[in-house]
Amino acid sequence: MLRWILFTIVILCLDYYAFQSIKTVTNKKTVFVIYWILSIAVLLNLYYNLFTFNDSRGLAQPMMLAFGLVILSVSPKLIAFIVLLSEDVFRVGKSTLNFFLKTTEHDFFPGRRAFVSKMALGLAAIPFGSVLYGMMRGKYNYQVLNHTLYFDDLPEAFNGFKLTHISDIHSGSFDNGEKIAYGIDLINEQESDVILFTGDIVNNTADEMNDWIPYFKKLKAKDGKYSVLGNHDYGEYARWKTTEEKRQNFQEIKDIHPKIGFNLMLNESVYIEKGTDKIALIGVENWGTRFKKAGDLKKASEKINNKDFKILMSHDPSHWDAEVKESDTNYHLTLSGHTHGMQFGIEIPGLKWSPVQYVYKQWAGIYESLGRYINVNRGFGFLAFPGRVGIWPEITVITLKKQKS
Repeated sequence: MLRWILFTIVILCLDYYAFQSIKTVTNKKTVFVIYWILSIAVLLNLYYNLFTFNDSRGLAQPMMLAFGLVILSVSPKLIAFIVLLSEDVFRVGKSTLNFFLKTTEHDFFPGRRAFVSKMALGLAAIPFGSVLYGMMRGKYNYQVLNHTLYFDDLPEAFNGFKLTHISDIHSGSFDNGEKIAYGIDLINEQESDVILFTGDIVNNTADEMNDWIPYFKKLKAKDGKYSVLGNHDYGEYARWKTTEEKRQNFQEIKDIHPKIGFNLMLNESVYIEKGTDKIALIGVENWGTRFKKAGDLKKASEKINNKDFKILMSHDPSHWDAEVKESDTNYHLTLSGHTHGMQFGIEIPGLKWSPVQYVYKQWAGIYESLGRYINVNRGFGFLAFPGRVGIWPEITVITLKKQKS
């Protein structure tokens, strides 16, 4: 309770400071009333959902929407706060300097304050518009990213082999069947040999996927569809009345995968064969430095040979750093997800940034070490914040090529 009281105090301080910029620009009381009604309503809506949503559902849509509205409300006020605070620091510093220099120069100019306030409001419109777009359209702004990777020891029959990698469906967050159908069609349009899904099919409970099974059953790949579990698939973030209820939910989540035509790999491996050539596909349960460690790489790899060409599916990219990339066994390509790119960041030519990079070394895209690769998918769905800003939902297409000596 104390943390929410502190959170409220911080938010109201931001509200008050941002309000000063509005007061400087206009004296219309109607604007003041609307500002405070909306600000307080957003907070009350958050607390209503915090204390009334069904815990067994975990991250429910009303809760995520309430959180999104807080972000939408706070982000422009934070910008206004930074701009006005900078102006205040400048004025205090200048006044202090004038005091010691014993000068009578006037330090406060209403015209300058009005200009700074207008500038603060103008700059605040940028994050407001970005967050609003992210919530309205960005969360379904699917991007198809193509990569070609070269390997000396790729079997000849697999030269040009194409795989589609998706991750982090988080079906409990979906709210638009038309957009999901579009995303499914986009995956099928790639006509890949295999589709590989690296976990988090739900937020917490199996029934979140009920309405979406008919959509994902339509995914097609001539050489099969394979999947692994992510940290959210174990029901760790919901409250359960009994251990049996949690166990039953976990079993139902595992049962979803065959219902949509995916072969769920639980610390095991399979071979994909073309004539006399083959590649090994290894799937581990979730293994993360900060989350559940159910993955057993040794067990998953016990039926394959060290000389085999290997593709590893492991939900959390921290597994690659911890166990995979410097392993005695050469896992040529690892596929992960989990980070979502934090659903917020900047990706433009020459600049790739997200706050999540301070937590995960590999957080979005292709990384290489010692001739071994990992692709971290930015996720098909979204979680907690019901939107995406700058980091769009991703469908990865990777083509394997044989490197000519």
